[in-house]
Amino acid sequence: MALTRLRRMVEEGQGMSSRQQLERILEIDRQIRALKYPNARSLAQELEVSERTIYQDRQFLVDRLGAPLAYDRKRGGWYYTDPNWALPSVLVTEGELLAFFLSVEIAKRYLGTAFEAPLRSAVEKITAGLKGQVEVSLKELQECYIFAPPSVVSVKEELLLDLYRAIQQCRQVKIRYFTASRGCWQVRVVEPYHLYNLRGDWYLIAFDHLRGEMRIFHAGRIDQWEVLSKVFTRDPQFSVEEWMAQAFVAERGEEPVEVVIKFDPYQARYIRERRWHSTQEIEELPGGGLLLCFFTGGLDEVKRWVMGYGSHAEVLAPTSLRQAVEEEIERMMQLYRKSC
Repeated sequence: MALTRLRRMVEEGQGMSSRQQLERILEIDRQIRALKYPNARSLAQELEVSERTIYQDRQFLVDRLGAPLAYDRKRGGWYYTDPNWALPSVLVTEGELLAFFLSVEIAKRYLGTAFEAPLRSAVEKITAGLKGQVEVSLKELQECYIFAPPSVVSVKEELLLDLYRAIQQCRQVKIRYFTASRGCWQVRVVEPYHLYNLRGDWYLIAFDHLRGEMRIFHAGRIDQWEVLSKVFTRDPQFSVEEWMAQAFVAERGEEPVEVVIKFDPYQARYIRERRWHSTQEIEELPGGGLLLCFFTGGLDEVKRWVMGYGSHAEVLAPTSLRQAVEEEIERMMQLYRKSC
């Protein structure tokens, strides 16, 4: 595991966390720089700790961080003899460093491999900025954790960065997009509103000039793009959260309808564990099964999802979805019978 010289920041008598001491040290530093000349008594009252705790914080500043701290008898408080001295750029605990490492490893897999180089660069910069306060071995951390990367469509880092800037600046973007359902390429002009990451895949939520409405575009199907100089005005009434609440996974579809799926006792054990949709409700059935109910317009995605459970799941509503599943099963039966 990572080793840190800050782990002894927890004072023995108070049992305070290192995070709390870091906050106190930052406050002491802030008051000194504001020329408030704080002392142990005033700080203890303000931070609601003992004077002994403040003196330990002061000792840490001097002995461990090298603070040029002195006492001004006339003003009755502390000051820096060298006003240019500064706290180390990063003060972290072992737990915080571990959390950062985990976030980097997860981000590499869910942001996409194109971001591995910038993420590694970020680790190096932060480690360099620790100035000896923390020693960390990323190799040792990697030996303790395994992250299984999802199967994702590759997306260019430059595309995500350009889309991010276009969203910030409200600039239109021209894209060459592959519509997988029709198997064709089209040039679209869109007004980008939001980037949405789902299990590692990136989606762009944007107003599509061709369709005259908000649409979801898979960023991995954009092979050419140009950020235009023309700006657009965002609809102040548009809410990404409300708009995506109608979707199932990343498919939004038409107007939402109620979906009811019956799961047998075996599969119900696993269905109960997760939140599948923001509108979902679960009705327990005699014998251990359950009904999963929610509202969505993404019925094609629901069909693919529910068929993954085979005979353990049955669509009860809407009728159109039940019929679509029946037709798909019939086609599968014909396919397998033919192969025999």
